[in-house]
Amino acid sequence: MRIVLFGQKWLAAEVLKAITALPGVDVAAVCPDTEMPDALRRTAFELGIPSYADMDALPRCDMAVAAHCQRYVPIAVRSRCGLGVLAYHPSLLPRHRGRDAVKWTMAMRDPIAGGTVYWMDDGADTGPIEAQEWCHVLPGETASEVWRRSLAPIGVRLLTETVARLAQEDGPKPDRRTNM
Repeated sequence: MRIVLFGQKWLAAEVLKAITALPGVDVAAVCPDTEMPDALRRTAFELGIPSYADMDALPRCDMAVAAHCQRYVPIAVRSRCGLGVLAYHPSLLPRHRGRDAVKWTMAMRDPIAGGTVYWMDDGADTGPIEAQEWCHVLPGETASEVWRRSLAPIGVRLLTETVARLAQEDGPKPDRRTNM
C-alpha cells in the first residue's frame, strides 16, 4: 500500500517511523504542515522519503495519513489518495471538534478524553470513524500533560494499527465505517 503522510511535530514523526516498518506499506512522501524544519521533515530525510511543501505536488497514493495535521486537505488532494485520508483527532469525536479539542476537554472538565481515527471529508473532523480509544483525565492535569501522557501515544498506536489492518485487508470495509 502506497501512502503519503501529512502532519507535523513529534506525532507525525513517530507515525512515519511506525508505518514505514509495516509489511506491505510504502511511504511515498510526506507533506509537513510547516516549511520550517521539524521532527517530521527530519525523520523523512533520515529515512530517505521525499518531503513536499505543496500538497498539489504530492504523488498519487493508495491512502494518505494525517498525523497532527492542522491544514485543510482539499477534495482535489483527497481524491488523489485512492481510499482517502485517514486522520487522527485528539478527542472522542463527535465531541470537541476543531483545533483546540484538548483545551476544550479540559475546559469542560471531562473526566474522560480520547482519540479518534477517522476518514477526512469536507467538514471539520466530521468524517466516518474508523477507530477510537479513551483514557482518563487525571486530577489537576493540564491539556499539554494529557496530550503527552495519553493522547499523542494513542494517536501513534491507533494510526499504526489501522494502517496495518488496512494494508492487510486492501482497504476499509464500508460496513465498518460509521458517519458521525
